[in-house]
Amino acid sequence: MTQQLLMIEDDTRLATMVGEYLRQSGYGFTHAADAASGLAALEASPADLVILDLMLPDMDGLEVCRRIKGNPSSQLARTAVLMLTAKGDPMDRIVGLEVGADDYLPKPFEPRELLARIRAVLRRGGDTSDAVATGGHKVMRFGSLEIDRDARSVTVAGKLCELTSYQFDLLAALAERAGRVLSRDQIMEAVRGRELEAFDRSIDVHMGRIRSAIELDAKDPKRILTVRGVGYVFAKQQD
Repeated sequence: MTQQLLMIEDDTRLATMVGEYLRQSGYGFTHAADAASGLAALEASPADLVILDLMLPDMDGLEVCRRIKGNPSSQLARTAVLMLTAKGDPMDRIVGLEVGADDYLPKPFEPRELLARIRAVLRRGGDTSDAVATGGHKVMRFGSLEIDRDARSVTVAGKLCELTSYQFDLLAALAERAGRVLSRDQIMEAVRGRELEAFDRSIDVHMGRIRSAIELDAKDPKRILTVRGVGYVFAKQQD
C-alpha cells in the first residue's frame, strides 16, 4: 500500500516542487496551505507522515504538532511528524522534539535529504523485524513498566504512555540491553536512525521526554540512568 504524506506549508511553490519529487519516489502526497485545512485533511484521511512547517499563517507549527500528538489514545497520535524550520535558533528544534515531532529539517533543504529523513522516520515506525528478542517475548516487563513491541505501546501500571515512534525505539533499544551502559553513538546505531553530529544533543531531549512519560519523578529517574561522560543505562531491577 502506498504510504501517504501530507505537507502543511504556506509556500505553494515549495510544496509543488516537493510533491512532484515525492510522488516520483512512490509516495502519495497532498498539500495544505495552512494549519486549519491541514488538520481537517488529517481528520478526513489519516496520513502516515506530516511534513509540517514551523511558521504558518494561522497557527504556530508547534501547536499543530501538539494537536496531532496530544491524545496518545487517538489514531491521529500515531501519525509521524517531520518539522521544517527556517529559523536558526536550536530552541525551535528542541521544543519541536519535546512536543512530539519525530524529526526536524532546517530550510533550505535538499529534496534528497528530505526523502532520506522521511524514509528513516517511516522505517522506525513500521519496521520491527530486527527487534532483539527478550526471552522469546515481544512484551518486555520491568516491574509496572511494559513495552509491547508488536503494539508499539508502553504502559506504566496499565496507563498508556505518550511517546513518539522514535522515542519508543530509543526506549526499546535501551530495555533490550538492560544493565548495559550505552553511549549515544551505540544507542543511535541500535535504532538505525540517522547519525547525530557530535554537537547535536537532540537525543538528550528525547531521553528527557521518555523519562517524563515512564518515570515517577523525571528529575530523580530510576529506570533510565545517566552515566556521566558516557551515555545511558536502563536499570534491570525496577519497582
